[in-house]
Amino acid sequence: MSFGLMLLFCAFGHAQNTLEIKVLTQKEKEPLLGATVYIASLGKGATTNFGGIAILEEIPDGTYKVQISYLGFNTLATSISVPVDTELTFYMEESANALDEIVLQTTRSTRTIEKIPTRIEFIGVEELGEKAIMNPTNISMVLRESTGIQMQQTSLSSANTNIRIQGLDGRYTQLLRDGFPLYSGFSSGLSILQIPPLDLRQFEIIKGSSSTLYGGGAIAGLVNMVSKTPEEEPTLDIMLTQTQALGSTANVFYGERKDKWGWTLYGSGHYQKAFDPENDGFSNLPLTQSISFNPKLFHYPSKNTTLWFGINGTYDNRLGGDITSIEDGGNGTNGYTEENLSKRISTQAVFETRLDSVQSISIKNSIAFFDRSLEIPDLSFKGNQWNTFIEAAYQKQGIRSDWVLGANLYTTSFDERDNPLERDQQDITTGLFANAIFDISERWILETGLRADYAFDWGFFTLPRSSLLFKSNDNFSSRLGGGLGYRIPDMFTEEAEFINFRNVLRIDKDVLKAERSYGLNLDFNYQTRVTDHIGFSINQLFYVTAIRDGLLLNSNTDDFFQFENASGEILSRGAETNIKFTYEDFRWFLNYAFIDTRLNYLPGNPQKPLTAKHNAGSVLMYESEKWRIGYETYYTGKQLLSNGIETTDFFTMGLLIMLNFNWGSTFVNFENFTDRRQSRFSPLVLPPNENPTFPEIYAPTDGFIFSVGVILKPFGNEDNH
Repeated sequence: MSFGLMLLFCAFGHAQNTLEIKVLTQKEKEPLLGATVYIASLGKGATTNFGGIAILEEIPDGTYKVQISYLGFNTLATSISVPVDTELTFYMEESANALDEIVLQTTRSTRTIEKIPTRIEFIGVEELGEKAIMNPTNISMVLRESTGIQMQQTSLSSANTNIRIQGLDGRYTQLLRDGFPLYSGFSSGLSILQIPPLDLRQFEIIKGSSSTLYGGGAIAGLVNMVSKTPEEEPTLDIMLTQTQALGSTANVFYGERKDKWGWTLYGSGHYQKAFDPENDGFSNLPLTQSISFNPKLFHYPSKNTTLWFGINGTYDNRLGGDITSIEDGGNGTNGYTEENLSKRISTQAVFETRLDSVQSISIKNSIAFFDRSLEIPDLSFKGNQWNTFIEAAYQKQGIRSDWVLGANLYTTSFDERDNPLERDQQDITTGLFANAIFDISERWILETGLRADYAFDWGFFTLPRSSLLFKSNDNFSSRLGGGLGYRIPDMFTEEAEFINFRNVLRIDKDVLKAERSYGLNLDFNYQTRVTDHIGFSINQLFYVTAIRDGLLLNSNTDDFFQFENASGEILSRGAETNIKFTYEDFRWFLNYAFIDTRLNYLPGNPQKPLTAKHNAGSVLMYESEKWRIGYETYYTGKQLLSNGIETTDFFTMGLLIMLNFNWGSTFVNFENFTDRRQSRFSPLVLPPNENPTFPEIYAPTDGFIFSVGVILKPFGNEDNH
């Protein structure tokens, strides 16, 4: 008998055992459903059932290392000897809120962030709280301080703002709330300004093509805002803020869960007096009156099923322009005002249930209505938009692979009032998608996805996507990913918004093509402990995104503006560097973004206007039980205006001081305390004053803003334990 046959005989000669491993919580001694039990040396694993028991079959005699893991709990590693005479029971401890333990909704997977091939930037509740102090009215502060993201203001009078990721216009970024596409088309120009941050628990940002799971709009990337959910212990947060620019804001959030029911209630009110720091007679901050509300009702009929229903509502009225006209009700010196009145209401309904320990299904539906009226002395632009979204998805989480299969239907309908140009537009898009994550080995994880969309009037779109994760050890990892994307044209571009949609012709579906894109990104991650007290991490990202048939707004010989497809690519290339140091209660963040966005359809392939090639930032934070102090500095490099003129570069600085108590917190914030604003470099308003011209905005317009506030927590301050 050969040596190989003898080994084979011996292997089959070993007894084969069935192991039953029970997994309970350390604190409550309750069984854990869906915990993973894995024996790496045998490549065998199982998940626990409703009784917390995992069954592993055909286990030979011997001693094995067993790993038990479950989201939100510390991973347990132990050794067992087989055979065993009794049931094996292990207890798992809840983990601290570490980043690696966080599950991201955008992936639709129960995997932690360190085991997902797609590169995702995460902003948690702690950082959201800091940014809410700096700007409690909307999420612009949260987004603009993320590396490679620019908040582009398109109107001085109304402060309309769009998000730009990696040098691409806001229409190429998909904004989601709890996985729902709520902010697009007609509503996109004001969306950033109408989302308060206090009822959000995390942000998830994917840069680059992300169209497989969420549709064709995510060419530059997507931002998913995840709302707070009710917990057993009631939560009540009251935040009151006052600025020296006469801006007052009140936010209230309440959440609680009792048995099978839970609810969250959120309300926000903001009043801003028209603010003119230059004393040039025109407002830099418009007179603003804004109210938002967001109640949600949750039902838990069983441990495996959740239903919830929510309503988002916003009333927002902005009046900017001539200060005396605003204050005197239209009898001002110059007479020019711009009024934006918008109303938004949307509903969301979600049904989620686990079929067993590895399978689940979800059904989502949303209906959104947005109405806006824009009034300037010689122009009125009015309309409303309806959006509907429905999706059904099936998920399966195995030991070495995760699957998501689904279908959705998205409709949008814009109806303009009182305009002979007939710019109404309706679009319907249906889609099928599949996404899978595979553990090729302990070091390699692959994610692949495919979406097939059919857009009525525009045709079929096939969108493949793939990402690969390599982990050499706990210190180093790298991700490589890419995919295709598309976007259906509509008239709500930054260029059209800038001219208030004056003489802009409708979208001609018989002539225009949908925009298409391809993108690739590569990043490297390294983290280590320099000493027992000093931590260091670095992330280096490289990316390229190209858009074919880009939508352009050009003037014709009749003083009208019409949309055309670009004859060449919009090509965005760049790099982002993020560095983090930690020392006891101190954290120091450094970042740099190089953005090279070329308009290859123009002679000389010029840099895209209002896109700084070089951006950098530094944030130093001190946090203890009592204090939170932050100092930040941001650099914005030179930019080109549409006329080819180069702007100056500039720095902005901010300082936050927060003191925690058992009942809550109090704070002061000095935003842009060096008072960098565009009017120091070039005029914001050009004569004649009764019919002014507003240059492009490339720097802050409001200057230094000082604010004080208090956060009341009647049920206790979790930051002061």
